[in-house]
Amino acid sequence: MIGLLFPLILLIVVLLASSLRVLNEYERGVIFFLGKCTGVRGPGLIILIPVFERMTRVVLRTVTMDIPSQKIITKDNVSIDIAAVAYYHIIDPMKSVIAIEDVYKAVNQISQTTVRNVVGQFNLDQLLSQTVDINAQIKNVIDQHTEPWGAQVTAVEIKDIALPDNMQRAMAKEAEAEREKRAKIIAADGEFQAAIKLGEAADIISTHPVALQLRTLQTMAEISVEKNSTIIFPAQFMTTVQEAFRMIHEDASKK
Repeated sequence: MIGLLFPLILLIVVLLASSLRVLNEYERGVIFFLGKCTGVRGPGLIILIPVFERMTRVVLRTVTMDIPSQKIITKDNVSIDIAAVAYYHIIDPMKSVIAIEDVYKAVNQISQTTVRNVVGQFNLDQLLSQTVDINAQIKNVIDQHTEPWGAQVTAVEIKDIALPDNMQRAMAKEAEAEREKRAKIIAADGEFQAAIKLGEAADIISTHPVALQLRTLQTMAEISVEKNSTIIFPAQFMTTVQEAFRMIHEDASKK
């Protein structure tokens, strides 16, 4: 009797052990009773009916998925390599098990296709300057495909754009020309403002002759600070010399 009881107890213990499941807070269990889905359980301790019930574990945490680099031709016929990253999580564990065989692989493939299709609708300049809007558009398109699978895409980010070498050189030349243009515009604007101020100063000095003399004395003081042999002939001195020559010439003509 004892010999028969021991295997029976052992069998019951094995069946009970196989029927117990522990699910973490971020996990859910999709339960199948004889192949038919009966619901979702968890988290915590789950007790299954041995032999008749089976559980598929589903993780609800956000998954970080790399979208491999792929060659894409933009709207203006520029060939580029783009790599991106997508973030998604399961919102309906039952759909993620029943509606799709491998949700991770499915999201990865649809993400690659969507990135290629959406980026191909933009020019290179738009792709470089409107990255945020393009990311949002890619995310919305992917989300429409993944919703029936019980998955929700939270974000898609383009993380790398590789340009051909000839395109990089052309963009570098364009940037250098743009900087030179801005430098020339700034220099010309400075000359224009300086000319305006000089004109205003000339108008003020023409109405106040003493100001010209004061300016001349200030300039002479600035020059005399350094040790040099510069000879200065003020404008007033030249006028006095001309008047003296004119007087001598008049006296000589009278004689």
